[in-house]
Amino acid sequence: MLVNHSFAFLLLFQQALITDEFQQTGRTHQNLILNLPALSKSKDSIILISAHYDAVPGCPGADDNATGVAVLLELARSIAEHPLKYPVQCVAFDLEEYGFIGSQHYAQRLKQQNKLIRLMLSLEMLGYCNSNPNSQLYPPGLKYFYPNSGDYIALIGNLKTIPDLINMSRGIRQTKTPCEWLPVPNRGMMVPDTRRSDHVPFWDLGYSAIMVTDTANLRNPHYHKSTDTLETLDLDFLTGVCQGLIVGLRRV
Repeated sequence: MLVNHSFAFLLLFQQALITDEFQQTGRTHQNLILNLPALSKSKDSIILISAHYDAVPGCPGADDNATGVAVLLELARSIAEHPLKYPVQCVAFDLEEYGFIGSQHYAQRLKQQNKLIRLMLSLEMLGYCNSNPNSQLYPPGLKYFYPNSGDYIALIGNLKTIPDLINMSRGIRQTKTPCEWLPVPNRGMMVPDTRRSDHVPFWDLGYSAIMVTDTANLRNPHYHKSTDTLETLDLDFLTGVCQGLIVGLRRV
């Protein structure tokens, strides 16, 4: 139902989509943008929610990143019906898999425009869940502080997002979806695995940004493989993540 509602919303609002074009290796690529108004006009900064819509060659991309796009569409539908305190931009980025090229282009454009961003969210692989013991891997040192089962959604943010990490994780847990969060200093340079999605250009430009993720290959054995298909996903978990994010965003 989540996907059906989301694509119905996209068809309804396709006239409102804005394209942000950029060039790469002689070809024109597009980021797709939908602007949603705030509950009132008192806020100048925006909440930017994103997911990349490209996939690596030979990979169906069910988790990476059709799950992110589906949740992005459903969040847009929910926010359009019940606005947040802040204006929202929903952005589908291209060429994430080639070095965050689409998001880097757009982040630099926003910086040049002196656009204020209250918070940026990058939705990066949201649908793989494994509740078996020792199904979750970690970068060195982190396994002593987090569960060894891969049955939670992770929020990874730079240090200035700590209040948002706390509030959003509490909101997500209200929907009975397990959630863990990790703040990282120095733009994530000390833990390279935290620098693997479209939040990175925003970190590098000093914006508050959070990656929402099922932790990719640290949990999902189908990462960047031909087996990354719908059948491998836990759609109940994905729906819970989406519902949790809706609650969490309303706490920002």
